[in-house]
Amino acid sequence: MHIKQAVAGLQSRIYTVDWVLLAFLILFLNVKLVVKVAALTLVFILRPNFKLGFAIKNSRLPLFYLLVIGIAVFNWFISGMMGNINYDLALATGIFFWILCILAVHQIKLSVEKNDPATIHRTIVLFFILNALVSLFNYVAIVVETGAINAYRYQGDYQKYFIGTGDYIKGISFDTSTTNAMLNAFGVIYFLLKGKHIMTVLCMAVLLLTSSNITNHMLCGILILLFFFQSNRTQKSMIIICIVMFAAFLIKVSPQNNDYMADGYRKLFNIQDGTGKAAVINIPITQRPDSSLTADEKKQKIAQSYLDSLAAVSLEEKKKKSIVMPAAKEKTEIPGDDIHTARFQYRRDTNEAKRILLQFVKTHNTEMVISAGKLDQPGLPGKLIALQQTARFFMQTPAKILTGTGIGNFSSKLAFRVTSMKITGGYPERFRYINNDFKLNHLDLYLFYFTNTDNFHSILNTPNSTYDQLISEYGLTGLLSFFGFYLFFFAKQLKRGSYAIPLVLFTLGAFFVEYWFEQLSIIIFFELLLLLNIKEKKIKNGNEVN
Repeated sequence: MHIKQAVAGLQSRIYTVDWVLLAFLILFLNVKLVVKVAALTLVFILRPNFKLGFAIKNSRLPLFYLLVIGIAVFNWFISGMMGNINYDLALATGIFFWILCILAVHQIKLSVEKNDPATIHRTIVLFFILNALVSLFNYVAIVVETGAINAYRYQGDYQKYFIGTGDYIKGISFDTSTTNAMLNAFGVIYFLLKGKHIMTVLCMAVLLLTSSNITNHMLCGILILLFFFQSNRTQKSMIIICIVMFAAFLIKVSPQNNDYMADGYRKLFNIQDGTGKAAVINIPITQRPDSSLTADEKKQKIAQSYLDSLAAVSLEEKKKKSIVMPAAKEKTEIPGDDIHTARFQYRRDTNEAKRILLQFVKTHNTEMVISAGKLDQPGLPGKLIALQQTARFFMQTPAKILTGTGIGNFSSKLAFRVTSMKITGGYPERFRYINNDFKLNHLDLYLFYFTNTDNFHSILNTPNSTYDQLISEYGLTGLLSFFGFYLFFFAKQLKRGSYAIPLVLFTLGAFFVEYWFEQLSIIIFFELLLLLNIKEKKIKNGNEVN
């Protein structure tokens, strides 16, 4: 009898999951653009509805999406670029991304309208369980490859993993680990305020596996706010558990992240060390480019490389001697690995992707003053320098502040894509388009960091930022449209105490991290949670409308 009840209960849960929504989320979040397009095509075949419902008053979807497309077309008309086939194609590609955003939020809205909140909730739970399983598989594969239970401390294989282990925990989207981290941060906030403790811990565990420092710190900030202003006693306990999990991860699992974060903090705030010099990232001198070294440091690098080569030879000799049979009753000693040998250091090989970037810098040596080493090494993280570049650009060209430079012309995933250097995806080389304002600012800055050693390849050093994209390519009109016709679209329908409010605060911070609208990933999940919360509040207030 109990077995029949359990089976019946399981069938009930399976039948009350929106499988179309689940399939759409999994496919649309996939890193490949072709899979995203296939996801939209499939969902519109299964659910053919094109009633978008845009309106000046009580619009069904955020008008922001239409406004940014309108600004892009306006800039195209006044720019004198009409008829330039390379820019025309770049413009069309950018507008295509915004149309995908519209179609995706439309399908998310249909799912929320069609289903009761409990069905949507179960679909979300199942999504995060599947994502956790894939993330765990990612980590198990690393353990099998390295033979180390804690890969975050494994320095072999040329430090392929070690502090960068989290980069390989990509989850069900197979996108960047930052995307996985952001999704699980959403999950922690959502399940915490829903009172789903096991799911809260699960999402926090997966988030820690990605070792995304910036996501962890933003989430901790939100959790502290929730602790004091929007949580009951049980939720406060869960918040403490999440923060303890984070602390334990830093202390026991990946202690090197402490040094990394401390160095990032000092560089972010330009904190001086005891000598009065600004602190720099603690990178071994053998891994730093010659262009960033003084004459004495170059000599030290040569000496250190020589000592490392001697250590490697010494280790080989020890291994040969260990093969000799030991005398009777003598304990066999197997020499341990020498941490100074080559395989415990970063591999300094130049791969094909990096060669493309280096060749571009070499070709444009006279223009790329930062990446060509003609300026001193930047003292701040690249993300802050990028914002300074944008501010300086508009001080020099104030006429563009109203509507920006135009789509793909200064700061966007599109601008990087259409360089045809495969920085953010493929693009036909014969249609390459690189605006001069982009080349002399964000592209030059990006190339400085990403033609350098892996230690510089940090999210803090990318110019990627949704705010930078909006202000630079769509101007004040685009930025105000975002706040007035996107955020306010959701905010005006939310009530105090909603779990959507901390999600909004977290996402406002996340917009400093990446071009999330063009990334076509976490935004639809963000919109799903907000629309779900709005429906729950309407049902609770007894005025549900479809």
